[in-house]
Amino acid sequence: MITDIQGSRLRRASAVAVTTGAMLAGAVLSAMPAQAATAPSIAAKGGYVMNNANGKSLYTKAADTKRSTGSTTKIMTAKVVLSQPNLNLDAKVTIQKAYSDYIVANDWASNAKLIVGDKVTVRQLLYGLMLPSGCDAAYALADKFGTGSTRAARVKSFIGKMNTAAKNLGLTNTHFDSFDGIGKGSNYSTPRDLTKIASSAMKNSMFRTIVKTKKYTAKTITKSGSVRTMAPWENTNKGLLNGYSGTIGVKTGSGPEAKFCLVFAATRNGKTVIGTVLASTSVAQRETDAKKMMNYGFAKLG
Repeated sequence: MITDIQGSRLRRASAVAVTTGAMLAGAVLSAMPAQAATAPSIAAKGGYVMNNANGKSLYTKAADTKRSTGSTTKIMTAKVVLSQPNLNLDAKVTIQKAYSDYIVANDWASNAKLIVGDKVTVRQLLYGLMLPSGCDAAYALADKFGTGSTRAARVKSFIGKMNTAAKNLGLTNTHFDSFDGIGKGSNYSTPRDLTKIASSAMKNSMFRTIVKTKKYTAKTITKSGSVRTMAPWENTNKGLLNGYSGTIGVKTGSGPEAKFCLVFAATRNGKTVIGTVLASTSVAQRETDAKKMMNYGFAKLG
């Protein structure tokens, strides 16, 4: 009997010790940081990802090296338009021949195929700017929202507003010499700066709505007053919008010097990462680079 009692006591003591040990081990494990994800290798020459909530860097590769930005420049174009005081998105802009001529004169100019003489709303121009990456829409917006007595003066004024907006964000490695990224050699930014521009732009609800839209059909007013239904504009960022869960934007870009660029953002489990790849090697590769970087960013956020 004594032996049974002692044995029972020993078994209870042993059980308590095992349980206590397990609890202590669990506490130690929970206090230990999760195994760090391995930073991805990307083909792009520059890359940056940050936590959109607090601006904390999650991934960097030549993040502060200045590079040509291609049509990702249009993020700032849209940001400047949307920041105009008393903005009327339904105000109409008449499409000028100069916008069409500009497309013809620039081989790399993507366009929204706007028709000369049509009246198009500012809202529609913003969709034409960001989805098919229309340089004609960019020109129309710069002409509309710049100040001056001539078109050249208005465009110069608008580009000035783009540079002022960059300075107001505290960016020192960004400069614009065009409204669309087809510049004269001094249109540049960095992965870090572009990400900050995009993060700022994403605070605007209209901008957020536009950049996550996959397809948009504009109905414009012709010279004769009839309604023209434009061919649908498809988002050039549909690779991520269709192929990466949680994608909420933002903008593609390309060019002879810029190569293949992509500014991207995604939200998962209430957390948003936003970033940029500059000078990747192809359309497919810039998307692969972005996916790798977002996966890494989300892994770091836990």
